[in-house]
Amino acid sequence: MAGIYDMARELGSALARTDEYQALKRASDAAEEDRDLVELRNRLQALESELESVLRAGKEPDEELKASYTKAAEELQSMAIFQRVVAAQTNFEKVMYKVNETVAKGIEEGAQSRIIISS
Repeated sequence: MAGIYDMARELGSALARTDEYQALKRASDAAEEDRDLVELRNRLQALESELESVLRAGKEPDEELKASYTKAAEELQSMAIFQRVVAAQTNFEKVMYKVNETVAKGIEEGAQSRIIISS
């Protein structure tokens, strides 16, 4: 069974070396260093917490809170640095989808095999 975990570690290492992952890492690092983006995300999280509290209390959020949240979300989505993170994340997710699809095919093929590997 250790062989499977070794292969999984190798796969993880190979994924970390892909152009898509490297682009995601660079975009994420840049986003973490962007003071405006960090402040906006913090403000958005505070607004989300406030919205959750109001909703959990069974109340309807007031228009000012809803408008503040919508404005902050739109502002975040319009930031070029945030858009780069989203694009890089989408590209890496495509790689992961293909990897998962390939693993699933391997499992399917392995299930049809009569050879049993002991663990």
